Amino acid sequence: MTIAVAIAVALWMTGLVGGFTGTENLQIVNAYALATTKPGQGWNITLTVKNAGTTTATIDQVFVNGIPYDAIILTSTTGATTTTVPVSLGVSLPLTLSPGNSTTIQIFIPLGTSSALSFSSGQQVEIKLHTASGKTYPVQVVLP
Repeated sequence: MTIAVAIAVALWMTGLVGGFTGTENLQIVNAYALATTKPGQGWNITLTVKNAGTTTATIDQVFVNGIPYDAIILTSTTGATTTTVPVSLGVSLPLTLSPGNSTTIQIFIPLGTSSALSFSSGQQVEIKLHTASGKTYPVQVVLP
């Protein structure tokens, strides 16, 4: 009888603890880059992200080649005109993703250079999604 009660208590405690220890697990299901419709403007990177975990995940930062996307300002010179364009994100952060749900994140990378980065056709770009829990989910995309 004592053994049966001990087993029942152990199973109950396992279920109780398991309810409090959910995990996030973002999966980047699809990642690709397309050149913009106007040649020489830049690229649109599309990421399809799914939360395959058991708890809500909050994406709080996006990095492009190790630099936060909102810190990248690129300059492009055409003739005598120099323009500055930031890398832009098609969603607002933080982005909350419930278990089992998916979302699409679009990142626009303009053609140009900065003091730390330069983007050109054929280049491999690393995109990292950072969550509020401290996890990072990387993906590599080649610019066409």
